[in-house]
Amino acid sequence: MSNDSTAYSGWAVVELMGHRRIAGHVSEAAQYGTAMIRIDVPTSEGRTITQFYGGQSIYCLSPVTEDVARAVALRNQPAPVSPYEILPPPLPSPRMAPSSDIDPDDLGDADDDEGWP
Repeated sequence: MSNDSTAYSGWAVVELMGHRRIAGHVSEAAQYGTAMIRIDVPTSEGRTITQFYGGQSIYCLSPVTEDVARAVALRNQPAPVSPYEILPPPLPSPRMAPSSDIDPDDLGDADDDEGWP
């Protein structure tokens, strides 16, 4: 067993805990006072998505050629982070905006005979 402490840098397929598989160019990067793996994942648009992972999350790292890494990366694209502003608006509460299909008397307690509050 080698005692070499040099981290691998190059093209690889990386399998992560949680059954995630991504591929790209990997290198070691110091982040937040600890060593992490940096993965630059190529996209079909010619861009690169960079992600960082801690060493404990890596299940397997397989060095491969650039062609193989790019092919695997295109089939396993990470989802981009989305800001909350683009989430659809919440559905209205039945009590706030009753639908014509809903009988307001059905929304109260079983012994509530007074109808809509």
